[in-house]
Amino acid sequence: MSQPLDLSSRLQSAINLAQQVQQHPEAKQAFQEVLAELKAESPLAADLLEQLWREYIGTKRSSVFWEQLSEVEKNLSDRMTESHIQLKQNYLRLVQEQ
Repeated sequence: MSQPLDLSSRLQSAINLAQQVQQHPEAKQAFQEVLAELKAESPLAADLLEQLWREYIGTKRSSVFWEQLSEVEKNLSDRMTESHIQLKQNYLRLVQEQ
């Protein structure tokens, strides 16, 4: 009974590591250890778990990519807003000087 709990807790540990893209190599190593043990007991379950893991990692990486892209867009938008305000102020100064 302790072996399924051990596998479960080790899998959870791999999932926790995978939360940060920088730790994906460590997460992969932890997952591979769980997977090897599970393959000995149930090859079909191991194959299914491996497919789920690949999808999870792919989704995590995609999520990080879109978060970073969103941050870049936000920064660009902020700079454009600042530039627009500056241009507007410059225009108003020119109109006042004439």
